[in-house]
Amino acid sequence: MGFSLIPKEAQFFDLFDKQAAVITTAAACFKDLAVNARFDDAGVERMKDIEHQCDEITHDIIDRLNRSFITPFDREDIYELAHELDDLVDMMFSVSKRMRLYKLEGNNPDLVKFAELIEQSVRCLAKALGSLRHSKVHKPILVCCIEINRLENDGDHLRDQVIGGLFDKATDPVTVIKWKEIFEGVETCLDIAEDVSNVIESILVKNA
Repeated sequence: MGFSLIPKEAQFFDLFDKQAAVITTAAACFKDLAVNARFDDAGVERMKDIEHQCDEITHDIIDRLNRSFITPFDREDIYELAHELDDLVDMMFSVSKRMRLYKLEGNNPDLVKFAELIEQSVRCLAKALGSLRHSKVHKPILVCCIEINRLENDGDHLRDQVIGGLFDKATDPVTVIKWKEIFEGVETCLDIAEDVSNVIESILVKNA
């Protein structure tokens, strides 16, 4: 049986670094699909591949958690953090599939705005996750969490504004319903990102 010279605690941080890289790739891909209106088979397949990568890392984290006696922070927080990050990529993939299913073609400026908010939020998450190795230094992580909260609030306002506009200008009820679901989905991505930041803040408090 092989063994690793990497301390078990460091291995968790390495896996979260990998997960951070994957969610960053997912957000960049989603933004690219939104900007270029490429929610076709090829575009959705790109998101699917990224989603599978995230699944594999999540499984690795949970498997290591089940085999470890020593963890860098609470087991429940590791479990929740891994699954929330996985849920974030799942939601981006789900919205991408729905765009293809509903055949919503053409560049939608409001969807692009949401994609930009998601990308900004994910960048903050990745930075916060990378800083968890040095969780005794709270300020840089808390700055990221505050920014994620601000971006989620921006997403709430944008969702209300955009969906209100859909009904004000409604000509085709079916199309309105389709876009309403899409906009609620992308706003949920921002909600999940905020949930992740809440877990990170909880970790900081417990390890202060």
